[in-house]
Amino acid sequence: MSNRAHGSPPRRIFIDKQSPKAFHALVQVSEAVRATASEAGLDRTTVELINLRVSQLNGCAYCLDVHTGAALRAGESPRRLGILNAWRDTGLFTSAERAALALAEATTDPVNAGAQASAYEAARRVLSEDQISAVIWVAVTINAFNRVSIMSKHPVPPLRDT
Repeated sequence: MSNRAHGSPPRRIFIDKQSPKAFHALVQVSEAVRATASEAGLDRTTVELINLRVSQLNGCAYCLDVHTGAALRAGESPRRLGILNAWRDTGLFTSAERAALALAEATTDPVNAGAQASAYEAARRVLSEDQISAVIWVAVTINAFNRVSIMSKHPVPPLRDT
Protein backbone atom coordinates (compact mmCIF):
# COMPACT_ATOMS: atom_id res chain seq x y z
CA MET A 1 0.00 0.00 0.00
CA SER A 2 1.28 3.46 -0.87
CA ASN A 3 2.14 5.98 1.82
CA ARG A 4 0.69 8.76 -0.34
CA ALA A 5 -2.29 10.58 1.11
CA HIS A 6 -4.32 12.75 -1.22
CA GLY A 7 -1.52 13.47 -3.66
CA SER A 8 1.10 14.37 -1.03
CA PRO A 9 4.65 13.30 -1.77
CA PRO A 10 5.69 9.95 -0.34
CA ARG A 11 7.19 10.05 3.13
CA ARG A 12 10.88 9.23 3.22
CA ILE A 13 12.18 6.42 5.34
CA PHE A 14 14.17 7.75 8.27
CA ILE A 15 17.12 5.44 7.67
CA ASP A 16 18.52 6.15 11.16
CA LYS A 17 15.32 4.68 12.61
CA GLN A 18 14.95 1.94 9.98
CA SER A 19 18.52 0.68 10.54
CA PRO A 20 19.36 1.65 14.11
CA LYS A 21 22.45 -0.57 14.41
CA ALA A 22 24.07 1.10 11.41
CA PHE A 23 23.14 4.56 12.71
CA HIS A 24 24.45 3.73 16.18
CA ALA A 25 27.76 2.69 14.60
CA LEU A 26 27.91 6.07 12.83
CA VAL A 27 27.23 7.84 16.14
CA GLN A 28 30.07 5.84 17.74
CA VAL A 29 32.39 6.91 14.90
CA SER A 30 31.33 10.51 15.49
CA GLU A 31 32.12 10.24 19.20
CA ALA A 32 35.57 8.78 18.43
CA VAL A 33 36.19 11.56 15.89
CA ARG A 34 35.17 14.22 18.43
CA ALA A 35 37.67 12.74 20.92
CA THR A 36 40.34 12.57 18.21
CA ALA A 37 39.78 16.23 17.34
CA SER A 38 40.03 17.25 20.99
CA GLU A 39 43.19 15.20 21.51
CA ALA A 40 44.70 16.84 18.41
CA GLY A 41 44.03 20.29 19.88
CA LEU A 42 41.09 21.33 17.70
CA ASP A 43 38.68 23.35 19.79
CA ARG A 44 34.96 22.73 19.71
CA THR A 45 34.23 25.91 17.73
CA THR A 46 36.58 24.81 14.93
CA VAL A 47 34.89 21.42 14.80
CA GLU A 48 31.48 23.10 14.61
CA LEU A 49 32.67 25.49 11.88
CA ILE A 50 33.72 22.43 9.87
CA ASN A 51 30.35 20.75 10.54
CA LEU A 52 28.51 23.88 9.43
CA ARG A 53 30.60 24.56 6.33
CA VAL A 54 30.26 20.99 5.08
CA SER A 55 26.52 21.07 5.81
CA GLN A 56 26.25 24.34 3.84
CA LEU A 57 27.98 22.73 0.87
CA ASN A 58 25.70 19.71 1.04
CA GLY A 59 22.53 21.73 1.65
CA CYS A 60 21.58 19.83 4.79
CA ALA A 61 19.06 22.01 6.63
CA TYR A 62 18.70 19.62 9.56
CA CYS A 63 22.46 19.48 10.25
CA LEU A 64 22.78 23.24 9.77
CA ASP A 65 20.15 23.70 12.46
CA VAL A 66 21.77 21.24 14.87
CA HIS A 67 25.32 22.53 14.41
CA THR A 68 24.39 26.22 14.52
CA GLY A 69 23.06 25.61 18.01
CA ALA A 70 26.13 23.56 18.93
CA ALA A 71 28.46 26.29 17.64
CA LEU A 72 26.65 28.98 19.61
CA ARG A 73 26.77 26.85 22.77
CA ALA A 74 30.53 26.35 22.19
CA GLY A 75 30.98 30.13 22.15
CA GLU A 76 31.01 30.87 18.43
CA SER A 77 29.76 34.34 17.49
CA PRO A 78 26.59 34.87 15.47
CA ARG A 79 28.55 37.25 13.24
CA ARG A 80 31.08 34.62 12.17
CA LEU A 81 28.32 32.04 11.70
CA GLY A 82 26.44 34.46 9.48
CA ILE A 83 29.46 35.03 7.26
CA LEU A 84 30.79 31.46 7.22
CA ASN A 85 29.58 30.84 3.67
CA ALA A 86 32.00 33.59 2.53
CA TRP A 87 34.85 32.84 4.96
CA ARG A 88 37.52 33.37 2.29
CA ASP A 89 36.42 36.98 1.82
CA THR A 90 36.86 38.05 5.45
CA GLY A 91 39.60 38.44 8.00
CA LEU A 92 37.37 36.98 10.72
CA PHE A 93 38.90 33.49 10.72
CA THR A 94 42.34 32.46 11.95
CA SER A 95 44.88 30.86 9.65
CA ALA A 96 44.25 27.50 11.34
CA GLU A 97 40.47 27.84 10.91
CA ARG A 98 40.95 28.85 7.26
CA ALA A 99 43.15 25.83 6.65
CA ALA A 100 40.63 23.55 8.36
CA LEU A 101 37.72 24.97 6.35
CA ALA A 102 39.58 24.61 3.04
CA LEU A 103 40.54 21.04 3.88
CA ALA A 104 36.96 20.21 4.91
CA GLU A 105 35.68 21.63 1.62
CA ALA A 106 38.24 19.58 -0.34
CA THR A 107 37.16 16.47 1.58
CA THR A 108 33.52 17.18 0.74
CA ASP A 109 34.24 17.69 -2.97
CA PRO A 110 37.13 15.29 -3.67
CA VAL A 111 36.80 15.49 -7.46
CA ASN A 112 38.79 18.74 -7.65
CA ALA A 113 42.36 17.47 -7.29
CA GLY A 114 43.81 20.99 -7.57
CA ALA A 115 41.73 22.30 -4.68
CA GLN A 116 42.59 19.20 -2.70
CA ALA A 117 46.35 19.67 -3.21
CA SER A 118 46.13 23.38 -2.40
CA ALA A 119 44.08 22.80 0.75
CA TYR A 120 46.40 20.07 1.95
CA GLU A 121 49.46 22.24 1.34
CA ALA A 122 47.92 25.15 3.24
CA ALA A 123 46.92 22.85 6.10
CA ARG A 124 50.48 21.50 6.36
CA ARG A 125 51.73 25.06 7.02
CA VAL A 126 49.54 25.68 10.07
CA LEU A 127 48.12 22.37 11.34
CA SER A 128 49.85 19.36 12.85
CA GLU A 129 49.49 15.95 11.22
CA ASP A 130 47.09 14.96 14.01
CA GLN A 131 45.00 18.07 13.35
CA ILE A 132 44.95 17.44 9.60
CA SER A 133 43.77 13.89 10.22
CA ALA A 134 41.13 15.11 12.68
CA VAL A 135 39.82 17.77 10.28
CA ILE A 136 39.44 15.19 7.52
CA TRP A 137 37.68 12.78 9.89
CA VAL A 138 35.30 15.52 11.08
CA ALA A 139 34.48 16.34 7.45
CA VAL A 140 34.01 12.67 6.53
CA THR A 141 31.70 12.13 9.50
CA ILE A 142 29.50 15.18 8.95
CA ASN A 143 29.27 14.28 5.26
CA ALA A 144 27.86 10.91 6.32
CA PHE A 145 25.36 12.51 8.72
CA ASN A 146 24.36 15.02 6.00
CA ARG A 147 23.52 12.17 3.66
CA VAL A 148 21.49 10.37 6.33
CA SER A 149 19.46 13.51 7.01
CA ILE A 150 19.11 14.59 3.39
CA MET A 151 17.99 11.19 2.16
CA SER A 152 15.65 10.78 5.14
CA LYS A 153 14.31 14.34 4.74
CA HIS A 154 14.71 14.96 8.46
CA PRO A 155 12.56 17.99 9.28
CA VAL A 156 13.93 21.09 10.96
CA PRO A 157 11.87 21.63 14.10
CA PRO A 158 9.71 24.78 14.11
CA LEU A 159 10.85 27.81 16.07
CA ARG A 160 9.58 28.00 19.61
CA ASP A 161 7.92 31.17 20.85
CA THR A 162 10.16 32.98 23.31
